[in-house]
Amino acid sequence: MGAGAARRVDGGRVKGPGVRAVARIRARDDGRGGTSLPVLESDGPLAVRRTRAAGREARVMLVGAMSGPLGGDHFTVEARAEERARLTVGSAAATLALPGQAKGGARYDVRLGAADHAELHWLPEQLISARGSDLHVTTRVDLAPTARLVLREEQVLGRAGEEPGRLTSRLTVRVAGRTVLDQELACGPGAPGGWDGPAVLGGHRAVGQLVVVRPEFRTEPVTARVLGEGASVVPLAGPAALVTAVAPDALRLRRLLDDGLRSLA
Repeated sequence: MGAGAARRVDGGRVKGPGVRAVARIRARDDGRGGTSLPVLESDGPLAVRRTRAAGREARVMLVGAMSGPLGGDHFTVEARAEERARLTVGSAAATLALPGQAKGGARYDVRLGAADHAELHWLPEQLISARGSDLHVTTRVDLAPTARLVLREEQVLGRAGEEPGRLTSRLTVRVAGRTVLDQELACGPGAPGGWDGPAVLGGHRAVGQLVVVRPEFRTEPVTARVLGEGASVVPLAGPAALVTAVAPDALRLRRLLDDGLRSLA
Protein backbone atom coordinates (compact mmCIF):
# COMPACT_ATOMS: atom_id res chain seq x y z
CA MET A 1 0.00 0.00 0.00
CA GLY A 2 2.94 2.33 0.58
CA ALA A 3 1.10 4.62 2.97
CA GLY A 4 4.10 5.29 5.17
CA ALA A 5 3.53 5.65 8.91
CA ALA A 6 -0.23 5.26 9.05
CA ARG A 7 -2.80 4.07 11.54
CA ARG A 8 -6.32 2.68 11.18
CA VAL A 9 -9.44 4.80 11.47
CA ASP A 10 -13.16 4.12 11.01
CA GLY A 11 -14.02 1.59 8.33
CA GLY A 12 -10.50 0.18 8.13
CA ARG A 13 -9.24 3.21 6.23
CA VAL A 14 -5.78 4.58 7.01
CA LYS A 15 -4.86 8.01 8.32
CA GLY A 16 -1.61 9.75 7.55
CA PRO A 17 0.15 11.03 4.43
CA GLY A 18 -2.28 9.26 2.11
CA VAL A 19 -2.51 5.95 0.31
CA ARG A 20 -0.39 5.13 -2.74
CA ALA A 21 -1.84 2.44 -4.99
CA VAL A 22 -1.08 1.17 -8.50
CA ALA A 23 -2.99 -1.19 -10.78
CA ARG A 24 -1.38 -2.61 -13.93
CA ILE A 25 -3.11 -4.38 -16.81
CA ARG A 26 -1.47 -5.72 -19.94
CA ALA A 27 -3.29 -7.58 -22.69
CA ARG A 28 -1.67 -9.71 -25.39
CA ASP A 29 -2.88 -11.62 -28.43
CA ASP A 30 -2.68 -15.27 -27.39
CA GLY A 31 -2.19 -16.56 -30.94
CA ARG A 32 -5.34 -18.70 -30.73
CA GLY A 33 -7.96 -16.10 -31.53
CA GLY A 34 -8.20 -14.64 -28.04
CA THR A 35 -6.51 -12.19 -25.67
CA SER A 36 -4.46 -13.17 -22.62
CA LEU A 37 -3.59 -11.03 -19.59
CA PRO A 38 0.09 -11.60 -18.73
CA VAL A 39 -0.02 -8.67 -16.30
CA LEU A 40 -2.97 -8.21 -13.96
CA GLU A 41 -1.82 -6.78 -10.64
CA SER A 42 -2.91 -4.21 -8.08
CA ASP A 43 -2.47 -3.12 -4.49
CA GLY A 44 -4.21 -1.18 -1.73
CA PRO A 45 -7.69 0.10 -2.62
CA LEU A 46 -7.35 -0.84 -6.30
CA ALA A 47 -8.29 -4.41 -7.17
CA VAL A 48 -8.45 -5.78 -10.73
CA ARG A 49 -10.49 -8.82 -11.72
CA ARG A 50 -10.85 -10.60 -15.04
CA THR A 51 -14.49 -11.12 -15.98
CA ARG A 52 -16.26 -13.22 -18.58
CA ALA A 53 -15.92 -11.94 -22.13
CA ALA A 54 -17.03 -13.07 -25.57
CA GLY A 55 -14.98 -13.43 -28.73
CA ARG A 56 -11.41 -12.21 -28.88
CA GLU A 57 -11.50 -9.59 -26.14
CA ALA A 58 -10.35 -9.72 -22.54
CA ARG A 59 -12.49 -7.88 -20.03
CA VAL A 60 -11.19 -6.48 -16.72
CA MET A 61 -13.09 -4.85 -13.87
CA LEU A 62 -11.66 -2.35 -11.39
CA VAL A 63 -13.06 -3.02 -7.93
CA GLY A 64 -12.64 -0.51 -5.09
CA ALA A 65 -11.46 -2.32 -1.96
CA MET A 66 -11.71 0.89 0.13
CA SER A 67 -13.44 4.25 -0.03
CA GLY A 68 -11.67 6.99 -1.91
CA PRO A 69 -9.67 8.55 -3.25
CA LEU A 70 -9.43 10.71 -0.12
CA GLY A 71 -7.32 13.81 0.39
CA GLY A 72 -3.63 12.92 0.16
CA ASP A 73 -4.18 9.70 -1.81
CA HIS A 74 -2.48 8.97 -5.13
CA PHE A 75 -3.98 6.22 -7.30
CA THR A 76 -2.52 5.11 -10.64
CA VAL A 77 -4.00 2.76 -13.24
CA GLU A 78 -1.91 1.57 -16.18
CA ALA A 79 -3.51 -0.44 -18.99
CA ARG A 80 -2.04 -1.45 -22.35
CA ALA A 81 -3.22 -3.59 -25.23
CA GLU A 82 -0.35 -5.12 -27.18
CA GLU A 83 -0.47 -5.76 -30.93
CA ARG A 84 -3.79 -7.28 -32.05
CA ALA A 85 -5.07 -7.63 -28.48
CA ARG A 86 -8.56 -6.49 -27.50
CA LEU A 87 -9.07 -5.15 -24.00
CA THR A 88 -12.07 -3.63 -22.22
CA VAL A 89 -11.64 -2.10 -18.76
CA GLY A 90 -14.61 -1.08 -16.65
CA SER A 91 -15.36 -0.53 -12.98
CA ALA A 92 -17.75 -2.25 -10.60
CA ALA A 93 -19.13 1.00 -9.15
CA ALA A 94 -18.77 4.75 -9.29
CA THR A 95 -15.61 6.34 -7.89
CA LEU A 96 -16.39 8.69 -5.01
CA ALA A 97 -13.88 11.45 -4.25
CA LEU A 98 -14.08 12.40 -0.57
CA PRO A 99 -12.30 14.78 1.80
CA GLY A 100 -9.64 13.01 3.84
CA GLN A 101 -7.68 13.25 7.06
CA ALA A 102 -4.44 14.08 5.24
CA LYS A 103 -3.76 17.59 4.01
CA GLY A 104 -3.76 18.36 0.32
CA GLY A 105 -5.72 17.06 -2.60
CA ALA A 106 -5.88 13.58 -4.07
CA ARG A 107 -4.54 12.41 -7.43
CA TYR A 108 -5.85 9.80 -9.83
CA ASP A 109 -3.62 9.09 -12.82
CA VAL A 110 -4.69 6.90 -15.73
CA ARG A 111 -2.12 5.78 -18.32
CA LEU A 112 -3.47 3.93 -21.36
CA GLY A 113 -1.81 2.55 -24.48
CA ALA A 114 -2.55 0.41 -27.51
CA ALA A 115 -0.20 -1.01 -30.14
CA ASP A 116 -0.88 -1.51 -33.85
CA HIS A 117 -4.14 -3.31 -34.66
CA ALA A 118 -5.03 -3.42 -30.97
CA GLU A 119 -8.34 -2.24 -29.52
CA LEU A 120 -8.80 -0.66 -26.10
CA HIS A 121 -12.08 0.31 -24.44
CA TRP A 122 -11.84 2.35 -21.23
CA LEU A 123 -15.37 2.47 -19.78
CA PRO A 124 -15.38 3.15 -16.03
CA GLU A 125 -18.45 4.22 -14.08
CA GLN A 126 -18.97 7.83 -13.02
CA LEU A 127 -16.58 9.84 -10.89
CA ILE A 128 -18.51 11.70 -8.17
CA SER A 129 -16.94 14.79 -6.60
CA ALA A 130 -18.33 14.99 -3.05
CA ARG A 131 -18.42 18.20 -1.02
CA GLY A 132 -15.07 19.07 0.54
CA SER A 133 -13.02 16.82 -1.75
CA ASP A 134 -10.15 18.01 -3.94
CA LEU A 135 -9.20 15.63 -6.75
CA HIS A 136 -6.89 16.05 -9.73
CA VAL A 137 -7.38 13.46 -12.48
CA THR A 138 -5.00 13.04 -15.42
CA THR A 139 -5.65 10.62 -18.26
CA ARG A 140 -3.00 10.09 -20.93
CA VAL A 141 -3.47 7.82 -23.92
CA ASP A 142 -0.79 6.79 -26.44
CA LEU A 143 -1.92 4.89 -29.52
CA ALA A 144 -0.12 3.34 -32.47
CA PRO A 145 -1.27 4.46 -35.96
CA THR A 146 -3.69 1.53 -36.47
CA ALA A 147 -4.93 1.19 -32.88
CA ARG A 148 -8.58 1.65 -31.93
CA LEU A 149 -9.94 3.35 -28.84
CA VAL A 150 -13.24 4.00 -27.09
CA LEU A 151 -12.76 6.11 -23.96
CA ARG A 152 -15.58 7.37 -21.75
CA GLU A 153 -15.30 9.87 -18.91
CA GLU A 154 -18.27 10.85 -16.75
CA GLN A 155 -18.09 13.29 -13.85
CA VAL A 156 -20.87 14.14 -11.41
CA LEU A 157 -20.47 17.29 -9.33
CA GLY A 158 -21.76 16.50 -5.86
CA ARG A 159 -24.13 13.87 -4.55
CA ALA A 160 -27.89 14.51 -4.47
CA GLY A 161 -28.59 17.90 -2.89
CA GLU A 162 -24.91 18.54 -2.21
CA GLU A 163 -22.42 21.13 -3.43
CA PRO A 164 -19.48 19.65 -5.36
CA GLY A 165 -15.89 19.37 -4.30
CA ARG A 166 -12.99 20.72 -6.33
CA LEU A 167 -12.32 18.61 -9.43
CA THR A 168 -9.65 19.16 -12.05
CA SER A 169 -9.53 16.75 -14.98
CA ARG A 170 -7.05 16.69 -17.85
CA LEU A 171 -7.27 14.35 -20.84
CA THR A 172 -4.52 13.93 -23.45
CA VAL A 173 -4.75 11.56 -26.41
CA ARG A 174 -1.90 10.95 -28.86
CA VAL A 175 -1.95 8.89 -32.04
CA ALA A 176 1.39 7.92 -33.61
CA GLY A 177 3.07 10.46 -31.35
CA ARG A 178 0.79 13.29 -32.49
CA THR A 179 -1.53 14.97 -30.02
CA VAL A 180 -5.14 14.86 -31.20
CA LEU A 181 -6.72 16.06 -27.93
CA ASP A 182 -5.39 17.91 -24.90
CA GLN A 183 -7.96 19.55 -22.68
CA GLU A 184 -8.53 20.39 -19.02
CA LEU A 185 -11.68 21.14 -17.04
CA ALA A 186 -11.72 22.56 -13.51
CA CYS A 187 -14.95 22.71 -11.50
CA GLY A 188 -16.06 23.43 -7.97
CA PRO A 189 -14.84 25.76 -5.19
CA GLY A 190 -11.65 27.59 -6.14
CA ALA A 191 -11.90 26.75 -9.84
CA PRO A 192 -11.51 29.59 -12.35
CA GLY A 193 -14.61 31.70 -12.71
CA GLY A 194 -17.19 30.77 -15.28
CA TRP A 195 -17.05 26.98 -14.93
CA ASP A 196 -20.75 26.88 -14.03
CA GLY A 197 -21.78 29.49 -16.59
CA PRO A 198 -23.53 29.08 -19.94
CA ALA A 199 -20.24 28.67 -21.85
CA VAL A 200 -19.21 25.58 -19.84
CA LEU A 201 -21.70 23.59 -17.74
CA GLY A 202 -24.69 25.89 -17.90
CA GLY A 203 -25.83 24.95 -14.42
CA HIS A 204 -25.69 21.20 -15.08
CA ARG A 205 -24.07 18.84 -12.58
CA ALA A 206 -23.04 15.97 -14.87
CA VAL A 207 -20.46 16.33 -17.62
CA GLY A 208 -18.87 13.72 -19.83
CA GLN A 209 -17.00 12.96 -22.99
CA LEU A 210 -16.38 10.06 -25.29
CA VAL A 211 -13.26 9.78 -27.45
CA VAL A 212 -13.36 7.35 -30.37
CA VAL A 213 -10.25 6.63 -32.45
CA ARG A 214 -10.55 4.53 -35.62
CA PRO A 215 -8.08 4.32 -38.54
CA GLU A 216 -10.91 4.75 -41.07
CA PHE A 217 -11.59 8.25 -39.75
CA ARG A 218 -8.48 9.35 -41.68
CA THR A 219 -10.25 8.95 -45.00
CA GLU A 220 -13.83 9.33 -43.75
CA PRO A 221 -13.70 12.03 -41.05
CA VAL A 222 -16.64 12.57 -38.74
CA THR A 223 -18.98 15.46 -39.49
CA ALA A 224 -19.55 17.91 -36.64
CA ARG A 225 -23.14 17.89 -35.45
CA VAL A 226 -25.47 18.39 -32.50
CA LEU A 227 -26.76 15.19 -30.89
CA GLY A 228 -29.79 16.58 -29.13
CA GLU A 229 -29.98 18.94 -26.18
CA GLY A 230 -26.66 19.10 -24.33
CA ALA A 231 -24.50 16.91 -26.60
CA SER A 232 -22.42 17.25 -29.75
CA VAL A 233 -19.82 15.38 -31.79
CA VAL A 234 -16.79 16.97 -33.46
CA PRO A 235 -13.88 15.57 -35.49
CA LEU A 236 -10.42 15.83 -33.98
CA ALA A 237 -7.13 16.59 -35.72
CA GLY A 238 -6.46 12.94 -36.56
CA PRO A 239 -8.40 9.68 -36.92
CA ALA A 240 -10.58 10.55 -33.94
CA ALA A 241 -13.89 12.05 -32.85
CA LEU A 242 -15.03 13.63 -29.60
CA VAL A 243 -18.52 13.46 -28.14
CA THR A 244 -19.19 15.93 -25.30
CA ALA A 245 -22.30 16.17 -23.16
CA VAL A 246 -23.72 17.95 -20.14
CA ALA A 247 -26.82 16.81 -18.28
CA PRO A 248 -28.74 17.35 -15.05
CA ASP A 249 -27.87 13.88 -13.75
CA ALA A 250 -25.71 10.79 -14.39
CA LEU A 251 -28.49 8.76 -16.01
CA ARG A 252 -29.23 11.37 -18.64
CA LEU A 253 -25.50 11.87 -19.26
CA ARG A 254 -24.98 8.15 -19.94
CA ARG A 255 -27.84 8.12 -22.41
CA LEU A 256 -26.38 11.07 -24.31
CA LEU A 257 -22.94 9.47 -24.54
CA ASP A 258 -24.40 6.12 -25.60
CA ASP A 259 -26.35 7.90 -28.31
CA GLY A 260 -23.14 9.60 -29.41
CA LEU A 261 -21.31 6.29 -29.69
CA ARG A 262 -24.11 4.75 -31.72
CA SER A 263 -24.05 7.73 -34.07
CA LEU A 264 -20.42 6.92 -34.92
CA ALA A 265 -21.13 3.28 -35.81
